[in-house]
Amino acid sequence: MARTFAISIKRMPVGLTASLLAFAPLRLGSHWGSRWFPENRSRDLRAKQYRPGMAIVLGLIAAIAWGTGDFTGGLASRKAPETAVVLGTESVGLVLLLGCAFFVGGSPTARDLTFGAVAGLLGVAGLVLLYRGLAQGRASVVAPLSAVGACILQVTWGLASGEAPGVLALIGIVLALVSIGVVAGSAAEPADSSSLSRQQEIQCGLGAAVGFGLYLVLISETSHDAGLWTAVAARTAPVVLLLVVLSIWRRPMTVPRAAFGWVTISGVTDAGANALLVAAVRTGLLSVVAPVANLFPAVTVILARAVGHEKIGRFRLAGLAMAVVSLVLIAL
Repeated sequence: MARTFAISIKRMPVGLTASLLAFAPLRLGSHWGSRWFPENRSRDLRAKQYRPGMAIVLGLIAAIAWGTGDFTGGLASRKAPETAVVLGTESVGLVLLLGCAFFVGGSPTARDLTFGAVAGLLGVAGLVLLYRGLAQGRASVVAPLSAVGACILQVTWGLASGEAPGVLALIGIVLALVSIGVVAGSAAEPADSSSLSRQQEIQCGLGAAVGFGLYLVLISETSHDAGLWTAVAARTAPVVLLLVVLSIWRRPMTVPRAAFGWVTISGVTDAGANALLVAAVRTGLLSVVAPVANLFPAVTVILARAVGHEKIGRFRLAGLAMAVVSLVLIAL
């Protein structure tokens, strides 16, 4: 959940279905468990030089789920205090991931859980900076910096680690970066909408990019035997921190009935996206998964158009077209 859209919902977002389907195959007996979270897969980089395949599918469904989570989270924030929405979304996701982690199994090490917890805290820190930038600054500056910056950090980490996605995939990655910036940063806004200086806007955008970018990098560095427990740790740490901070600051923590449904959908879809990303980075290359998963702003824009009848505009439409082309190139 990252942006608020002035829209009304008339039907269930498709991303919820995608997210729920994401959990179903995580473990249907030992065969499916080993397929999604291989226990004996080598960490040798030579094993990661292959065509993307399943990783792209998982990353794309994660983008759908993430985009839907942003969309419904934005709706919830129109009916409830933002602090309550964030805590509610994180808590719903934690409960769901915890149940799935027991179902999937796994043997996480202390390193896995630490990486997960730190990743979760960095993700929430990035979210706070993004909220501040969007609330007080210009979305056209903050949003593309956070989205593209995070993706560049993740792709750079993957390539520096020795990943070799191929020439066409590299071209697709670059095109995906451009499309993410176009879709995330082309929203119309008043010229005097910013109360932050240009430097503060850039700091918020880049700070959010570092938080979001390192989240997936740290998750990708956990062991395959950890199952979904790293994602659980990534949710537990922020929930505990939010409870402590909101209690000290006496901020609202309960969600009113009018927003409960949207908070639940946002929590389920966001948790589904995180589970899919864990599977994706253990199935394919981080440098390939990252640009595909970070196309989630396109999903939010499409939902805003399809459900809320929000105008897309030619610039964003071009960005959506580039996103489709980039997916094709990455998949080749």
